[in-house]
Amino acid sequence: MPQISFFYGIIILMNFADHAPAHFHAWYGDYKVIISIQDGVVKGEMPGRALKMIMEWMELHRDELMDNWQKAQNGMPLDKIEPLK
Repeated sequence: MPQISFFYGIIILMNFADHAPAHFHAWYGDYKVIISIQDGVVKGEMPGRALKMIMEWMELHRDELMDNWQKAQNGMPLDKIEPLK
């Protein structure tokens, strides 16, 4: 699963040809979540502070995430996305 961003110990990943709806994976230590890009629905567990940062990052980069989702569905290389600062 390609890593597309990394910030504050949080790894953001996206699978190639993954199932709908459009989403990404976030890992932080032993915690893992799947987050829907369109509506922000979260599946899994993540500490509140880390989840808040992930959601803030997602809002800033929603268009880039959707572009990467389309590339992943077509088996194309994914772009790195700027980390949260």
